[in-house]
Amino acid sequence: MQKDTLIQCHRRIRPYIHNTPVLSSRAINRMAGADLLFKCENFQKGGAYKMRGATNAVLQLFGKLPVVTHSSGNFAQALSLAAKSAGVEAFIVMPSTAPQVKKNAVAEYGGKIIECEPSLAAREAAAQEIERETGAVLIHPSNDENVIVGQGTACMELLEEHPDLEFVLAPVGGGGLIAGTSLAAHYFGTSCRVIGGEPFAVDDAYRSLKSGRIEANETTDTVADGLKTQLGDKSFPLIQRYVDSIIRVTEAEIIKAMRLIWERMKIVVEPSSAVALAAVLRKKEKFADRKVGIIVSGGNVDLGNLPF
Repeated sequence: MQKDTLIQCHRRIRPYIHNTPVLSSRAINRMAGADLLFKCENFQKGGAYKMRGATNAVLQLFGKLPVVTHSSGNFAQALSLAAKSAGVEAFIVMPSTAPQVKKNAVAEYGGKIIECEPSLAAREAAAQEIERETGAVLIHPSNDENVIVGQGTACMELLEEHPDLEFVLAPVGGGGLIAGTSLAAHYFGTSCRVIGGEPFAVDDAYRSLKSGRIEANETTDTVADGLKTQLGDKSFPLIQRYVDSIIRVTEAEIIKAMRLIWERMKIVVEPSSAVALAAVLRKKEKFADRKVGIIVSGGNVDLGNLPF
């Protein structure tokens, strides 16, 4: 994927997305000992950065074929909304344990929900069955080149506003956001290093970078419900090539960082979004006195089930 691919993607999706604000907090900067700039994708359409990749993927389909995906929530909402904008049908496979607030949003955006057991194998099997039955085009939430490029446009916008960033941090789940972010930093940054944040409980990406092959998770016991998926063969090579490192954080650190953003910045973010800030606070010495971008991935939190 080249620089022009990102530029063309951004031009293509711009009418359908928000150029989200970049916010900062003096209080959090003091705590971190660094200049932190938060790219607030919690204000994106659909409540998360995934609207970018979903829109790019849908807009590049030929004809009016229906689409199908499997997602715990944010990509489910994004694809439903992108499909609605493009006038196509969207089938969304969701684990039965997905937050009700996310199921409600998918239904509101017109997505047809099919529930399944909360495992990656069950999600993939259900999506493949719909693909066979309906002729729908499968769009993977993260392991799709059009999706990855679309996700990278958040970092593009951040670097347009702050071209002198020394680091950009993003949470790591399926790898689409960090892969796209690393591409954008490579082509539009100036010696800008990309670092992932990942829970210890689901540290497959950290282990994958160490072993050189895609590793799986044995548990999904994390409050960061958007980060329970694993890397794919499209995202992993980009992560290997362009991502500097991955910092793992504890559940307590995620919850503390999430609460900090709510209290100090007065914005609603979901647990997955707090992982990048938690990584900065865990490794303060690495980012001391540096200018650091943080991709706030989304704000689709179940208000009836807050972790604090």
